[in-house]
Amino acid sequence: MKKVIIAEKPSVAKNIADAFKIKTRRDGYFEGEEYLVTWAFGHLLQLYDAKDYDESMRSWRMEKFPFIPEDFKYKVKTDSHNRNVTDKGALKQINIIKGLIDRDDVDGIISATDFDREGQVISDELFIHFNEKKPIYRLLLNEWTPEEVKKGIEKIKPNTEMQNLQDAGIGRQLADWIIGINLTSVTTIKYKFNDDKILNIGRVLLPTLKIIYDRDKEIENFKATSYYKLNASFKTQNQEEYEGLYYENNSEKFEDKKYLDNISNIIKEEYAEIVSKETEKKNEYPPFLFNLSNLQGYVTSKYKGWTSDKVLKVAQSLYEKKFITYPRTGSIALEESLEGRARKVLETLKKGLPYENQVKFKKTKRVFDNSKVESHSAITPTYLKPSGLSKDEEIVYNAVKNRFIMQFMPIAQFEETKIVAKVFKEGVIGEFISKGKVQLVEGFRVVEKIETKDTILPMVNEKDKVLVIDSKSAKVTKKPPKKHTEKTLLRLMETCGKSFKEDNTEDSEEMMASILSGFSIGTPATRAETIKKLKDVGYIMSKGKSLTCTDLGKKVVEIFPVKELLDLEYTGRLEKTLSDIEKGKVKKEDFLKMIKEFTINGVNEIKNDTSALKYFKVDLKEGEESLGNCPECGNPIIEGDKGFGCSNWKNGCKFTIWKDDRYIASFGKKVSKEMVVLLLKNGKVGFRNLKSKKGTTFSAYFKLEKDAKTNYWNWKLEFI
Repeated sequence: MKKVIIAEKPSVAKNIADAFKIKTRRDGYFEGEEYLVTWAFGHLLQLYDAKDYDESMRSWRMEKFPFIPEDFKYKVKTDSHNRNVTDKGALKQINIIKGLIDRDDVDGIISATDFDREGQVISDELFIHFNEKKPIYRLLLNEWTPEEVKKGIEKIKPNTEMQNLQDAGIGRQLADWIIGINLTSVTTIKYKFNDDKILNIGRVLLPTLKIIYDRDKEIENFKATSYYKLNASFKTQNQEEYEGLYYENNSEKFEDKKYLDNISNIIKEEYAEIVSKETEKKNEYPPFLFNLSNLQGYVTSKYKGWTSDKVLKVAQSLYEKKFITYPRTGSIALEESLEGRARKVLETLKKGLPYENQVKFKKTKRVFDNSKVESHSAITPTYLKPSGLSKDEEIVYNAVKNRFIMQFMPIAQFEETKIVAKVFKEGVIGEFISKGKVQLVEGFRVVEKIETKDTILPMVNEKDKVLVIDSKSAKVTKKPPKKHTEKTLLRLMETCGKSFKEDNTEDSEEMMASILSGFSIGTPATRAETIKKLKDVGYIMSKGKSLTCTDLGKKVVEIFPVKELLDLEYTGRLEKTLSDIEKGKVKKEDFLKMIKEFTINGVNEIKNDTSALKYFKVDLKEGEESLGNCPECGNPIIEGDKGFGCSNWKNGCKFTIWKDDRYIASFGKKVSKEMVVLLLKNGKVGFRNLKSKKGTTFSAYFKLEKDAKTNYWNWKLEFI
């Protein structure tokens, strides 16, 4: 009897077939004595569109939302160019897979899709679609080298053990469908300020947009501040020159330039004495192994024209070619059980390197630490040495390879020196401080020839005299924060907007704990796709390596009323809940119940929103007269048969003053055109001879005030 192995892509199926030396290739699969190896093309199925459940949903009408099906169904995915047509290639492959499974000589199925949420769903949705009854097993691998494939097949487990992962994957699918379909539809209907453009709303899309919007606003509102500093140049007895910065009370910042100019004159061609010299040896460790976000950040910041999406595609290609391990990981360490494999990889890759004799395998907590691994270990090379790589593949492969090799090199060592010099003259209260580094051991830095801009200081000792050869004050203006790049954006998505103060945040334990908590925006696999989609839908654009909001992106953030979807904390909690479903801590059903309630409330909030009415500008038709501006949206108020209403009524502005208003009538008065003009111009209108319920007469102003809770405009009386 045989088993059907289903891989996620044809290239992976070929790797599996090669591992078992299966040479016979047929239409859509490989056939061996023990295994039939076939493949998907990613997702072969997709969730029904709204119109598949209800034909009337083809046209978007506000009253049809919220729309949440009782039972969600799958269909063969549609053609990428025409969504009304079934993808013929997908249908053909589904039939091939089904035909193989149904063969009489097949007694089981092995799912060999990627070991993550999406990979689990890619195969499971097929089994649900087939209503499959034959035994299903799961192959869980981090790389597709022949050795690992054979080991993995010996350790396959029943697919039923993957229920939590399936629940998380399908929970994510359904949540994004419910939120995306409903909120995208009602937002597009409600805010038609951009012609017929669809306004995409998503669980991950909006908070990512908000990060960029917030930075843009921070730059826009930045107020520059300036201060002055005093630099001096010194010459030692050995004729070596160096610089020092003037400090008073531990601060180098001064508001008065004249004060510094005076000190500059006092110390001219004077001698300063070295009053202290502190030297400290420090160790520098290599940066951690790459997870996907760090790899994307490294490559996009170092090479022009790279996007995080491109880095992922190239890394995926290297993974499918068996040259690196699974790239969609959030971990920066390896499982401790991988010690033997890592040793083998290192011994293979170090051969022929100019620094080969410095590369020595050792097991350290920086590299091997189960507590720093979530689902997948960090990205490393495999023991297969690549050949025939494209230039793009070389860039990503070398980054991964070098980062791996660095872990087994000597640590870099440098000497950090602080020199304090003082000019003993009246009027010179402070002292000049100079800081510099001297590298003692290059260590791992030799791997990438890391450039250093560190200041090298001359050899001086306490009590030495140094001559002031020049000094000048300079104005320093604090610069606004920089626009986000893909590197900084990925980091904030990974840690849900938390910023960390360490110089090298990649090596921060706090940072790693944040990443491993699952409290993030999206997953390593989806973040690049989110950034790309923000560009594609016109919410953000690139300026060199910088990212900035478009006018449309700004408008969406400013008008969208369901503020939870713009809140990083809320989105982080959703992602954390999906992570908890994977771990069996939360039920998929409870998560989806919460998502449905959130969506229903969100749809109603958008329907009742009036805050964006000001974005619509109405031009009056010929013959129509404006009586003033609408207090709700600023458009003209015009007279109708029964009242005076806003000309923006088609877009949802309901502001109206009725001619037969009962409240005004109760005082023995009528609403007139002249009254409305005065009310809109002055914010209130006065009346004399008003009749009270007791029959007395009085004078008062009437004005309209909006109730913040009900959004209704009510009359208020102000006695004259």
